[in-house]
Amino acid sequence: MAKITTQIALESLRLSGQMEDFGPNSKNPYLAIDLSDLNSKFSKWLTQLPCPVIGIGTGPLSDHVDVHIHDTKPLKKIVRNIEAAPFASMILVQHLRASEMQSSAHALTAESLAYATLQDGPEFTDWNKNTLKSAPLPTAQNDLLTEVAGNILSLTFNRPDTRNAIGTDMRDALCNALNIAILDPSISKVYLTGNGPTFSTGGAVEEFGEVSDPTTAHWIRSLRLPASKILQIQDKLHVHVNGAAIGAGVEIAAFGQSVTASSRAWFQLPELKYGLIPGAGGTVSLPRRIGRQKTGYLAFSMEKIRANTALDWGLIDAIKD
Repeated sequence: MAKITTQIALESLRLSGQMEDFGPNSKNPYLAIDLSDLNSKFSKWLTQLPCPVIGIGTGPLSDHVDVHIHDTKPLKKIVRNIEAAPFASMILVQHLRASEMQSSAHALTAESLAYATLQDGPEFTDWNKNTLKSAPLPTAQNDLLTEVAGNILSLTFNRPDTRNAIGTDMRDALCNALNIAILDPSISKVYLTGNGPTFSTGGAVEEFGEVSDPTTAHWIRSLRLPASKILQIQDKLHVHVNGAAIGAGVEIAAFGQSVTASSRAWFQLPELKYGLIPGAGGTVSLPRRIGRQKTGYLAFSMEKIRANTALDWGLIDAIKD
């Protein structure tokens, strides 16, 4: 059952000064607090805790929590997900807090290092060992359609048979295509969408854990992460989300200078169930669009949000069918 810590109990915990009382392998893998019951003396301490801090209601500390909810209705599922992956949850909030003060490029590097840490952690290791994965993605001639017309570079995810999952081939094709816009100053607009009913279901789960070690995986991401290419042409990127955008799908889309979505589009961050955090740039793109707390809500709730909510949040700029 989800536990809400009272002000008296919180004061006792703060004065004890024991960080071991919080986070993985402790009695408090999360901290849920009633914001109306607290004052500003807790502000600095809350942002140093090695666990997610969930604030409920409103109060002076509303800006100092990792997830802000208005009532207790979503608390149960958030807590359940945190308790299932306490290490990933801890690393996610620590990284999101720090990346607010970093440049986007430096925050991407930090994201990759955090992701690499979790690739060797107990939660992802257990998932990887105990999950029966699907067969490898079938190869295709054109994972990504690329067309240059005048000053516009149009890119289309072209694997509707895999719901536009971003495997190694798709990733490399996207990086190569983005290099066109980086190297050609005449390209003034890059347009990205997907073929079929889905924008992208994100990273190909079939390929998770294939790289021999986390250090090598970080090195590969340092060279071949599409998000690092996107940062160099971000002011030119226009994205249309034509259907579901899950994991890396929403992470990449959120980098767009402008983002539109069809009315049937929906968005989700499911990485916590693998014992991971968003690793395709989402801890950089999403907070810079919707803020750290809503990013935390998406990650910890793993909730699907529809186009209307995405528009209200600022995740997309318009609904366009």
